[in-house]
Amino acid sequence: MDQLTLFLQERWYIVVIGLVVLFLAIKLIRTVVKWVIVLALIAVIVIYAANYTEELGAWASTIQDNVTAEVKEQAVQAMRQETEEAKYKANSDGSFTITTKNLLVEVPPGSLNAEVTYLGQSFTIPIDSMVQGFIDQAMKASNKD
Repeated sequence: MDQLTLFLQERWYIVVIGLVVLFLAIKLIRTVVKWVIVLALIAVIVIYAANYTEELGAWASTIQDNVTAEVKEQAVQAMRQETEEAKYKANSDGSFTITTKNLLVEVPPGSLNAEVTYLGQSFTIPIDSMVQGFIDQAMKASNKD
């Protein structure tokens, strides 16, 4: 029902055009053809509305991908900025955790990926040179304590 409401809000002019054509067909044509045209017009509007929901799904997916990419970029920036205050903790299972005021980075033993939580969103990033530098800095800072 929400999809239909959104369709009507954003594409109301399609419905208006369809209604105008519908009333013109009813007034001008007085045969069985009139009802064929009316049914065809209704079918076209319904099919268009159904395809519109697919467009909405594609837009939502694109927006979600863009937001996720932006959050990952901000997390990497936070790693660069918060290296000095990072706290390293080795766990008994061989994994380790690094925390800052905005980040939580968890690395399982022997993994090439890190699970990062930033702004309440968790995602996995590969341990590249920048992430490895962040880990090394956190380890050095914890050894000083």
